[in-house]
Amino acid sequence: MNQQIWRTLALVFIISITLHLCSQQSLIKEEESGSFREGKIFKAPTLPATMTFAGEPVPLQVPDVAERLDRELLVNSYLHATSLLGLKRMQRYLPEIEQMLKENDIPEDFIYLALAESLFSPVTSPAGAAGFWQLMPDTARGYGLLVNAEVDERFHVQKATVAATRYLKTAHKKFGSWTNAAAAYNRGMGGIDAALKRQGVSSYYDLYLNDETSRYMFRILALKEVLGNPSKYGFELPKEQGYAPLPTKTYTVRSTIEDLPAFALEQGTNYKTLRMYNPWIKAYKLTVPAGKEFVLAMPE
Repeated sequence: MNQQIWRTLALVFIISITLHLCSQQSLIKEEESGSFREGKIFKAPTLPATMTFAGEPVPLQVPDVAERLDRELLVNSYLHATSLLGLKRMQRYLPEIEQMLKENDIPEDFIYLALAESLFSPVTSPAGAAGFWQLMPDTARGYGLLVNAEVDERFHVQKATVAATRYLKTAHKKFGSWTNAAAAYNRGMGGIDAALKRQGVSSYYDLYLNDETSRYMFRILALKEVLGNPSKYGFELPKEQGYAPLPTKTYTVRSTIEDLPAFALEQGTNYKTLRMYNPWIKAYKLTVPAGKEFVLAMPE
């Protein structure tokens, strides 16, 4: 190996050592200044002394219950982007959904079930559940929603919320517990009923379940704690940074619209905006059966 190569290698080595030492000095200075000690990323959230869901106490005196909540609280309190998106969307949708739950005699804590399901986003799961309330197609149809190639009312916030409340009221009547009803929303009424009977218990918190349903209620509780008390967990969101409700007017459709993009342009908007205001529309055509009507939300 010639001298030029040796000199090059030596120079690279010296530069590497210098950069490493500079990096270490920087870290030491940051630590001495307190930036590491004060950084909330290293702070574990404190488990609440008591907690309820829909007025029902969470048995935090049971070690595994406390630890399962602690796990989800730790996970969700450091999902920064997700938590901030949730807070932004809550400004748009929370008042309306909260009012609909109240009108249908459902405790307001079920807001956090919807957030756990979708984070107030019109999403579709790999299994085919869709909308804010993540309803499966057959379940949605069973509760009066229209689901076809042109229309999917699981994405209609108001109609899907009413369908979800009907399911939850049925589950509450069956189990006598809002906590069990919420668990049944994930596992199904049949699944929770079979597990309760087979294990000889009456409470979700006493059940041995699959991992998803085992974590389900605790994720809801964690979202209630974090999104219900954002400043406690270091989240600061000025109101003007949230998503305000969209100013809308309504347009009642009683006959089939063959070309929705053309219709939207005639109304002074466009197809993209029409879909944004009406995410339940799924095609370029809207067929209206005889004697039926659709109410479109339109930008003011």
